[in-house]
Amino acid sequence: MKYVDSFRDPAIAAPLCDRLKTRGAALAARGGRARIMEVCGSHTMAVGRHGIRQLLPENVTLISGPGCPVCVTAPGYIDAAIALARRGVTIATFGDMLHVPGSEGTLGECRSGGASVEVCYSPRSARDLALARPDREVVFLAIGFETTIAPVVSLVDLALREHIGNLSLLTAFKLVPPALRAVLDDPEIQVDAFLCPAHVSAIIGPRTYEPFARDFRKPCVIAGFEPLDILFGLCAILDQMVEGRASVENLYERVVHEDGNPIARALMDRYLRPVAARWRGLGQLPDSGLMLRDEFVRYDAEKRFDVPVGPGRESPGCLCGEVIKGKRSPLECPLFAQRCTPTDPVGPCMVSSEGTCSAYYKYERRMRA
Repeated sequence: MKYVDSFRDPAIAAPLCDRLKTRGAALAARGGRARIMEVCGSHTMAVGRHGIRQLLPENVTLISGPGCPVCVTAPGYIDAAIALARRGVTIATFGDMLHVPGSEGTLGECRSGGASVEVCYSPRSARDLALARPDREVVFLAIGFETTIAPVVSLVDLALREHIGNLSLLTAFKLVPPALRAVLDDPEIQVDAFLCPAHVSAIIGPRTYEPFARDFRKPCVIAGFEPLDILFGLCAILDQMVEGRASVENLYERVVHEDGNPIARALMDRYLRPVAARWRGLGQLPDSGLMLRDEFVRYDAEKRFDVPVGPGRESPGCLCGEVIKGKRSPLECPLFAQRCTPTDPVGPCMVSSEGTCSAYYKYERRMRA
């Protein structure tokens, strides 16, 4: 408890809030404002949980970005998973994916109809399923950002070493830096700085963000998830903006190291290669995904079962794509908290535990007024 309490100390938070107001006033004095994108879904949840949005000056706005792997997965991927399940393949997946809408339904509805869809709490559970059911093909839904890619792709390493022949991956791995570049390249999206994703940064390292600071003049600050972490991070961003500079600052040194995690990246490089990937909201982005290398194609479910992953169709009226890009707030969606709720979600941003709409529903619905 002492460790947690040290990152939630009101005596430290109060002067940080004053500093935010002072820096916000300095920006406002010259007609400036700050639109800061908190990229990571865990940051979005923490911001809502701790009421940080309400502590900000009027000219400082936090907007959410494409930092939820469930949310950015295109509906066509869900369609492919459902098609496999209907063929008699056992689908192994994390629980969030059960209720993500495809073009015409969810994996949860498919399971209710009798398909074999198993919830896993770690990628290794898929290996256990394959060993327990040697007569069935098991496909693990391999989605995620840099944070979870290495543990998921280690399934291939396990399958090779243990000669498991009935296990494969349906991949939809995503890389965060190309998505941030796509956000900055879109003239309709106004982002002045990034509160960078902490978990992803622990893998890729701080230097990856240097082009955004150098070429786009956008301050990039890596911060943890506790309230003081976030307040320190926002203060550092406003300091840079007031002083007219843009650099990468790592304020999460207790977790994020200069070189990231070379072991995880080496595992990823061994089994995966960069490819164009389809993102919900952002569309097809070059070199923004990873797929299995040709020598491991027997573990690629899309090729093994000849199930192409197309774009699919979005749910009518759903603004998740706009929310993911930071163009719209969940409070602007006419479906939010009306037709779309956590118990009956229309879009993936309401499904995921890291989804922006889910965070707003839990903590910030009252702001609609």
